[in-house]
Amino acid sequence: MALLAADLGGTKLALAIFSEQGEILFEERVALGNRAGEEVGLLIREQFRAVVGRYDISAAGICVPGIYHKTTGRVWAPNIGGWTDYPLQAELEEFLDQIPVCIDSDRACYILGEYWKGAAQGCKDAIYLAVGTGIGAGIMAGGQILRGGHDIAGAIGWMALERPFHPRFAPAGCFEGYASGTGMALHVQKLMEENVKYNGALRQGSRAEDVFKAYETGDEIAVQVINNCIELWGMAMANLVSLFDPEKIILGGGVFGPAVTFIPQMVAEASKWAQPVSMKLVQVEASMLQDKAGLYGAGMLAQKAKQETGV
Repeated sequence: MALLAADLGGTKLALAIFSEQGEILFEERVALGNRAGEEVGLLIREQFRAVVGRYDISAAGICVPGIYHKTTGRVWAPNIGGWTDYPLQAELEEFLDQIPVCIDSDRACYILGEYWKGAAQGCKDAIYLAVGTGIGAGIMAGGQILRGGHDIAGAIGWMALERPFHPRFAPAGCFEGYASGTGMALHVQKLMEENVKYNGALRQGSRAEDVFKAYETGDEIAVQVINNCIELWGMAMANLVSLFDPEKIILGGGVFGPAVTFIPQMVAEASKWAQPVSMKLVQVEASMLQDKAGLYGAGMLAQKAKQETGV
């Protein structure tokens, strides 16, 4: 028997077949292109159809980029057009028929993946801090995913780390507004507007990866942006440590590819702010699974669905 896993993002659909022991038997990625609404649901079903006939599938798990409402089975995914209240659970249950399916947010899947086959193995209290286009946290407490009263726990992009409030924080939050990939680009733009004499490597429209490259050359704006991010990443880490007392904090997401070199600086910053006993005990590590954390998390969701239904 095999487990079917899918990691849906704003631009791609990753698919894998896992053995029940967590070994990847098959994997592929498909671009979403310009698909939106029901077209994305159709793509998921088409990809599932292509593999269900070739493997003996016992259960399926889906990682979605947003909020999964457990009571309704509907998904809010702001980066996918027409997915403000998409009935994914009902759609897939009808399509898969007797195959049980389990869905959860990307935040939850990241920490589940690391718990299953990554850096959080053996932990009951661990946090996956994901920094990419946006910022979120998958929080495991006492061996259970922390979901919150409305399935929105872990939306730490809205963490308040600066005062006073500014209207630019409203769309995605204070933390995300500065320290996500999108926030870094916006911060560059703001600093360039303030410094009309700047003549460095960055330009309007520069992305996070451009900022990291410019930082290596000592570019003044890049250094300012990265140093600000290190402070905010450290402060956020301190708040998570003080609130949840985790065994581990795992750093992942697109931005934390190049940013893992700054882990010592982040820990030093966090140590200034965090509950001191907890901060000395927590381990801070880079993701072992990197861009496959969500896919592994979906695999664990499938395993959970199988166990709960006794298939």
